Amino acid sequence: MAPPLDPRLVKRATATRGFLVAVVLTGIANACCIIVQAWLIAHAVAGVFGSGSTVFPGPLPGFGAYLAALAAVFVVRAGLSWLNPWLAHRASASVKSQLRADLMAARLTNPLDASTPSSTLIHLATQGLDALDGYFSKYLPQLVMAAFIPLLILAVVAGQDGESALIIAVTLPLIPLFMALIGITTREQVNRRLKYQNRLANHFADLVTGLPTLQVFGRARSQLKGLRITEQRSRIETMKTLRIAFLSGGVLELLATLSVALVAVTVGFRVVAGDLDLTTALFILVLAPEAYLPVRLVGVHFHDSADGTAAADAVLRIIDAAETPQAQPVTPPAPGATEIVFDRVSVRYPGTDRASLDNLSFTMRPGDVLALVGRSGAGKSTALNVLMGFVRPTSGSVRVGDADLSGVDLDAWRRQIAWVGQNPGMLRGTIASNVLLGYPGATKAQIREALDRAGGEELALDRPIADDGEGLSAGERRRVALARALLRIEFGGAHLLVLDEPTAGLDQATEALAVAAVRAAGVGVVVVSHREALLRLADEMVSVGGDREQTAPVSGNEGVDDGTDA
Repeated sequence: MAPPLDPRLVKRATATRGFLVAVVLTGIANACCIIVQAWLIAHAVAGVFGSGSTVFPGPLPGFGAYLAALAAVFVVRAGLSWLNPWLAHRASASVKSQLRADLMAARLTNPLDASTPSSTLIHLATQGLDALDGYFSKYLPQLVMAAFIPLLILAVVAGQDGESALIIAVTLPLIPLFMALIGITTREQVNRRLKYQNRLANHFADLVTGLPTLQVFGRARSQLKGLRITEQRSRIETMKTLRIAFLSGGVLELLATLSVALVAVTVGFRVVAGDLDLTTALFILVLAPEAYLPVRLVGVHFHDSADGTAAADAVLRIIDAAETPQAQPVTPPAPGATEIVFDRVSVRYPGTDRASLDNLSFTMRPGDVLALVGRSGAGKSTALNVLMGFVRPTSGSVRVGDADLSGVDLDAWRRQIAWVGQNPGMLRGTIASNVLLGYPGATKAQIREALDRAGGEELALDRPIADDGEGLSAGERRRVALARALLRIEFGGAHLLVLDEPTAGLDQATEALAVAAVRAAGVGVVVVSHREALLRLADEMVSVGGDREQTAPVSGNEGVDDGTDA
């Protein structure tokens, strides 16, 4: 079971620390107000019945003075009650913003992590972290008060009546004990509910994404049954969590009520017997419920915090699992074209027995065209990810000029790279806006020229594109991506062009234009391809998983894909 206050949350969210200090101070102030309030009530009531006081010397004179003092205490407690939620909401907003920023940074640091689907990330970053409001506004302030108020009240009661203090000291720990037992069950239930919510979010996102295809094949309606089943399971788990919350709340209420009743009965008998004066008895009776109340409310508000802490735990696990940031200070990459050296580079992902990239070595001189060849799964794409700094080698090293890539400022290094992948990323907008990502300052004429050089003469600049490039064929996406890379090289200062199957799915005429654009780029090129036209450009070919092959085009048409998806 996780601790009530996750230390990772305190460490990462700096706003939590200041909030905790403020809550401690307001909690102590509230405890003092409770004690003063009980003292005033005991004296006022006892004074009405003409009883003397043995609690504190020098009571305030007159019943009206007691009422005025009580009114002042109520005003102070009301102010503290307003201050706590105000501080909580400010801290919650700050923590949520920081966690969301850290979550996005973790994903950008490790963009190849496929263990957490995008739909799950969206759910965690929105509804999941929004549930932290209950944690900060209710649970955490009450947790701090439960740590201070009962102890202060117990100390005051012990100074007036040892027997009552003993009863409180024995019965008070029973509430946290039951809370811990309930918390274990509740946390498991909440985590199970979060899992079903994520499953529902993933199912719905996949269904919406594939809806056009399902509609074409007449399978859209049949998916409703599966969605209903997932939604029903999520509803069942939610109701189970609520049932536990209501039952646990009733148990804690009963336990606190019985404990206060036990104190009241013993105090009453001793007042009747003359062993305890009325003022002291009233003082203890007013304080006793206040000793149990903060602890009892922690159990009640625990359920308000469960969803938020479960989501925060999932977010923190993603952040902690992200790649360790580079040691500071980092070295800026050498300006302009530079030599790149892979020295026995191997990559083995956690949880796998086989190396994704095994003992790769090569030297690429400035301006060279280097082709990585090999069977599927040999690690060619992994080698490109190592080159761009998205994956750290398990062993071996990569040198860029005189610097090791592990110590280079990766943001600055990536700004020197133009990239065209197998599945180029596209944003909602137009073709022009997506090409413009390569160099935001490009004019419409420059965008048009880059598209024409990439073989996209027939692509209109104002043609709309939906999310993830919907509306474009695979070949059109690659041409848009190549145009984007050409803009980045010509105007954005990139000195290295990295290509991963950039002409797959293009017809021969379009491929010829793309090859000509690559040849004319005038920068170093690292390419992964099975297409003969691109491999002919190579000054050097490196067999991934085998020995180096010096400049030689691939013979015949072996491995050439002649698909014609334009």
